[in-house]
Amino acid sequence: MDTATPAVTVALHDGTSVIASSGQVDARRHGELLLPAVDRVLAEAGTKLDAVTGVVVGVGPGPYTGLRVGLVTAATFGSALSVPVHGVCTLDGIAYAAGRDGLEGPFVVATDARRKEVYWARYEDARTRTGEPAVDRPADIAEAVAGLPVVGAGAGLYPESFPDARGPEHVAAGALAALAAERLAAGQELLEPQPLYLRRPDAQVPKNYKVVTPK
Repeated sequence: MDTATPAVTVALHDGTSVIASSGQVDARRHGELLLPAVDRVLAEAGTKLDAVTGVVVGVGPGPYTGLRVGLVTAATFGSALSVPVHGVCTLDGIAYAAGRDGLEGPFVVATDARRKEVYWARYEDARTRTGEPAVDRPADIAEAVAGLPVVGAGAGLYPESFPDARGPEHVAAGALAALAAERLAAGQELLEPQPLYLRRPDAQVPKNYKVVTPK
């Protein structure tokens, strides 16, 4: 599952292929849509939650509120089912999907970080990220990524900085699960299911608030 982008996406994978999947784009309703999507995917696959042997969750980067919905849900399932919970960088999932659609590297993945910024990373190919994800204004990285295709919603939002925009726009849980299964089969360690925020949350305690004491 992944809630790091406006897409609320869930898939069931059997280690070889995707059995069922669901995806809805709604940046403000992650909490409302995620669990019904899980139920829908399980029903489509004709199985129950207790048959799940592991959970894969996108760790971002992404906005604070949306991202934590998927991570908390994944952790809850892992605890309730006593199964491992694996993290995968959301940008890696988008890159992997782009590669399956035929895009060859090098290229860039960029998602919407709001505040006129993008979360982005550069890839040598669909499976190989070069460097850590970052958050920047598109104009500040336009020269560094000039001439490269840019995958993700961030590319479409800033065409003046990313003229060669490609799909997919958002991550799909099926691609995330397939990438995780591939890495696990190869004996690679996946990430801890901890959020990759890259910047502080918008909501913070005021520094100089007025204290009112009773008389």
